[in-house]
Parts: sequence; C-alpha cells; structure tokens
Amino acid sequence: MALKTTPPASIQTNTNATPAMAWVILAGLSLIWGTSFILIKKGLAVFSSDELGALRITIATLALLPFALKGLKAPAPGQWKFLLLSGLIGNLIPAFLFAYAETQLASGLAGVLNSLTALFTLIIGAIFFQQKITLLRVLGILIGIAGTAVLIFSGSAQENSSNSFYGLYVVLATILYGGSLNVIKHCLAGIKPLTMASLALLTVGPLAFAYLCTTSAFDKLATQPAAWEALGYITLLAVFSTAIGLVFYNKLIHMTNTLFASTSTYLMPIVALIWGVADGETIHLMHYAGMAIILGGVLLVNRAK
Repeated sequence: MALKTTPPASIQTNTNATPAMAWVILAGLSLIWGTSFILIKKGLAVFSSDELGALRITIATLALLPFALKGLKAPAPGQWKFLLLSGLIGNLIPAFLFAYAETQLASGLAGVLNSLTALFTLIIGAIFFQQKITLLRVLGILIGIAGTAVLIFSGSAQENSSNSFYGLYVVLATILYGGSLNVIKHCLAGIKPLTMASLALLTVGPLAFAYLCTTSAFDKLATQPAAWEALGYITLLAVFSTAIGLVFYNKLIHMTNTLFASTSTYLMPIVALIWGVADGETIHLMHYAGMAIILGGVLLVNRAK
C-alpha cells in the first residue's frame, strides 16, 4: 500500500471550484496506489513475503533518505518515539502483512480490503483520541465490517476456503494504518508531512535492512536471473507507492482538501481489481458485492457529519 500522512488543518484549503490539475493528481494517485498490490504479487514470484517486506522498506527508506537527513532537527526530542511507532505500525509491519497475505490472496481483493483503513482510523481516533463519532459513522463502520465478512468468506466451492482467512492479515494491516494515522495527526504536529514520513521510515529502515541480510534475497539476486525483474517490481512499489505517492498526496491536500483527497480510497480498489483480473485472477460475484458494501461503508463514514 502506499504511505499516507494527515497534514495539519492549517494547510488545508477549501475552494468552490476544484482545479483541473487536482483531478489529474487524483487519477494518478489512484493508479499508483491501486497498482501496488499487483506489484507485490509480481515480487512474490521470486522473493518470499518476508524478503519482499524487508526489500520494500529498505528501498523506500533510501528513496526518502535525502528528506530524512534534511529534516533530522525538525522533531522535538519527545516526538521521536512517536516517529518510531509510526514507522513500525504504519510501514514496517504492514509491509510484511500485505506480502504474506498475498501469498494466498488475490491482489485485487487485497486492494479492496485496504479501503478499511478509513474505518479503522475513525474507530481508533474515537477510542484513544476522543474524536467525534456519530451514529451515521457507526452505521458506516458496521456496513464496512459486513462487507469485509462477505469478501473474505466468499468464493467458489473448488477453492481452498482457508485462503480466505489470509484477508485477515490485510485487515490487521489496515488497523495498524489507522493507528499510525492517528499518531501522526495527534502526536506529530508541527512536522511537515514529507519530513515526517521520511523520518518514520528512517527509524525502521535499518531494522528492515538488518533482517534482509539474514535472508536469501541477495543469493537469489546472484543466482536467479528472474530475481532482478522481481526486484524491479518491488522498487517500483517502494519508490512510487511510498515516495512519489506521498509527495503528490500532500500536493493534492494543499490544492483542495482532505475530503477530496480521500476520494482515492474509493478509486484505488477499482484499479487493484482491474489489475488482478487482467493478470488472470478469479473474482466472483460475491467478491464484487463485498467490495460494493465496503466502499459504501467507507463513503458513509467520510461523508457523515
């Protein structure tokens, strides 16, 4: 999935007319983040899920390293622990969870489940950060959970039903994403979004690289020609979905507002499903029903006042 940050309200703008460039950026973000799930699948053709997760975080850290070095003095001393927490639950652990889930779960379905991030952001904010939660938003959460159940537990009789449970790893990742976004919003105020993201990666990048050195990833690169193609997919995943996606997301926030930017939540799963079907994945009618229910819940949560 792509790295998201919530900038301070002071930089949000509200305009009556949405600039044409904002729509172009929105479409680009939906394509970038929606493509990330098929890139994970392609990387798994050679690398194991833990190797892919470690490679993804290592490469993303290197991609944003110049911004991290430039912003080392930006956080207050007490904010570093929250940067580490954000790095762990917003980047490192989800990278492994998504990769492991997609060893058995279709990439398109993983993309749909990722939209639950908006729901869990609201739930965690209400529980731990006293964020307002209305009856309509509760209804949206319940609808989203119902859609998740439909999507995870649907499929043909010929399929191995145990594979459906791998969707729960994606659900866990979205819970962690929701926690990370709340930490960013409530505990890391005053740090520019790009600096914040790069420093969060910097806190976990060395851990990912240290673990990578214990795997057979480098041996595969030395002995398997196909490993370099797989590494290319993982590099695209890390650089575009994390670094470039983050830059354009924050530009979109500046140009419009968070409500408009959140529209990518609805478009991204569609892109993920299209890529999955194009790659030969089987998507059943009940999967589409589950997707529609989940997106309906997410839409209700984001629109409810």
